[in-house]
Amino acid sequence: MKILAVETATGRQSVAILDGTRVLARSDEEACGAHARRLVPTIDRLFAATGLSLTGLDGLAVSIGPGSFTGLRVGLATMMGFRAVSGLPLATVPTLEALAWNCREVGLTLCPILRARTGEVYWALYRWTSDRVLTRISEERAGTIRTLGESMTGPILVLGDGWEANKDELQLALGERMVKAEEAPPEAMAVSAVSVGLAGLERLARGDKASQGVAPLYVQRAEAEVAWERREPAGITASSRGNGGHGRA
Repeated sequence: MKILAVETATGRQSVAILDGTRVLARSDEEACGAHARRLVPTIDRLFAATGLSLTGLDGLAVSIGPGSFTGLRVGLATMMGFRAVSGLPLATVPTLEALAWNCREVGLTLCPILRARTGEVYWALYRWTSDRVLTRISEERAGTIRTLGESMTGPILVLGDGWEANKDELQLALGERMVKAEEAPPEAMAVSAVSVGLAGLERLARGDKASQGVAPLYVQRAEAEVAWERREPAGITASSRGNGGHGRA
């Protein structure tokens, strides 16, 4: 099954064309907010490199968040447009799930972490089952570094730009709680369209296709948590830790 996969949820842009588990072509680059300008030309370039077009594909896959509001809208709108003109089935893959696919068949609990606004991150917990199925064991969340550290139990494998950007603070929090954490290899730290495609293939194989009204997955902190932080003493306010879990613009 040939599939076009797109990842635009972060500051990077990743595009890949897969034939089953075989990668026919891929592009990974820093987008720096330029997804709208770069995405379609990149897709055209990969089509030219493989000799394929939309008519030669069997499906589409895109990451839907959490992440950059602008990037998510660009990626999803582009793939929905391709679906409209081609009739191909579209799989939407949560970005944290796609990040977990970077570490396939690992025995540890996986904790993919993505940067949100200043001082905050997105995260979730996953585990591979004995029959090679990735299972989410905690829902996607957004919150402060402190909240993430308090929610983690070991042994655990950590990965993602949220880990890299906050490594020292998180290692300190985990050390205080005696939580054993291993770091994923450098090549597994960035969300990849290849992983989006592999997760998308699995979804399409079981008939999990995106609906017509699909929307980006904007993970936000619970209102109760935000309200509690507003009650804290001056100097330890929510604004001192970040501006909420709404993703980067």
